[in-house]
Amino acid sequence: MEHTRTTKRLLALAGAVLALLAVAYLPLPEGLLTAGEVTLSPAGRVSVGTLAFCLVLWMTEALPFHITGLLGMIALALQGTAGFSEIVKLGFGNQIIVFFIGVLCISSFISRSGLGKRLCLFVLSRTGNSTGAILLGFLTVGALLSMWVTDMAVAAILMPLAKAMLEEEGLQPLKSNFGKALMISCAWGPLIGGIGTPAGAGPNPIAIGFIREMTGVEITFLEWMCYGVPAALVLIPPAWLVLMAFFRPEIKQLSKTREDLRREFQQLPPPDREEKITLGVFLVTVALWLGSDWLAGLLGIEIPTALPAIIGGCLFFLPGLTRIPWKAIQQDVAWDGIILTVSGISLGMLIYQTGAAQWLSQILLGGIVTMGPLAQIFVIILMISLLKVALSSNTVTATVIIPIIIAMAVGHGLPVMGVVIPASLTLSLAFILVTSTPTSVIPHSSGYFSIMDMAKAGAAMTLLTSVLMTAVIYGVGGIRGIY
Repeated sequence: MEHTRTTKRLLALAGAVLALLAVAYLPLPEGLLTAGEVTLSPAGRVSVGTLAFCLVLWMTEALPFHITGLLGMIALALQGTAGFSEIVKLGFGNQIIVFFIGVLCISSFISRSGLGKRLCLFVLSRTGNSTGAILLGFLTVGALLSMWVTDMAVAAILMPLAKAMLEEEGLQPLKSNFGKALMISCAWGPLIGGIGTPAGAGPNPIAIGFIREMTGVEITFLEWMCYGVPAALVLIPPAWLVLMAFFRPEIKQLSKTREDLRREFQQLPPPDREEKITLGVFLVTVALWLGSDWLAGLLGIEIPTALPAIIGGCLFFLPGLTRIPWKAIQQDVAWDGIILTVSGISLGMLIYQTGAAQWLSQILLGGIVTMGPLAQIFVIILMISLLKVALSSNTVTATVIIPIIIAMAVGHGLPVMGVVIPASLTLSLAFILVTSTPTSVIPHSSGYFSIMDMAKAGAAMTLLTSVLMTAVIYGVGGIRGIY
């Protein structure tokens, strides 16, 4: 078995190298190298070839995602696309690193202090024992929490609560419809809420970073929320309806009464010092995010989204403030995710700088240039939703797609925000494939639903999402004057 797996991985690696060589160095007809008025330069061919190399490895999962990202950086340097120090600086010199560290520290404290569990139990104590209401409650609390805490952390908080509830009811994995729906809601709720703010999901700051580096436009925390929060709130009811339709619960009520659930919450010990401090630091961070424009004007300095995040992450470690040590917190910081993100930024920036993004945008998106804004939004959302099935990772999708979308907007004189916002908000909404994000892998690990269970319901949810998000983004964008 291990020998077969190793052979498949070696074949995938060989295929990746062949893809790079074919795209970057084989003689190709001029017509293929020219799209519209854009001709792919030799440096652009190398960057597209390196992208093909990475895509093969990402799609086959022959190597860990972040190792593939590092290999992509090495390949770019060895082929002379740019100096290695410049390639490293593009990614590892980006402020997104400290943003992730700060947000993941805050997420870890919310989880480890018990504050996250208390908030979840509070919501469940209000939903009652109706399985339909509980399902809606999990979706809602997952969405609301993941606007401020990373969606992966929220899934990790919800899953054990859901599993304990299902086991207490004696519901069997893969056999219980309610079990399937409840566990999928532990993924979908956080995924939906993750689009609400820049802090909610990894692809959000990636998109913001690309927009800042490529166009000079800084999207503030509040500007993102103007689109993200309405879109997230609109998606909660249809997610509930889809889960109820595909997995109608076989029981209408839990054996526990509404009073039992309330009593369980009331019997929790009072919030201890760790929870209070965690809540205080969290609220300070949110206040800094929301008031960053005002503070920047008052202090006369720039306050990017990353600054409040790292301030919040550092506050916990002031002497005598909390008893949770850094050694515990660092276990929850997804260093592999950070490496994948910054290596992906290096690759994406070079694809843009060499002109390859403009060429790819003509090939992949040239047809939508003549469409009206409403149709453009819908096609972008649907296209990215389907691409995520092939690209296997929300972060990978962000790395590949956002530079291409920006290049298309710049090249055709379209409003950059008008096409980048729908693309950015869609990056985290991986309803179909479990492996697109750890947020879905965590509930799937419980064994209560199969990959096909989520895929079938996710296909329907993806179509609904494309329609509803198009309406929300077009409406908000019209009010804000970008359409």
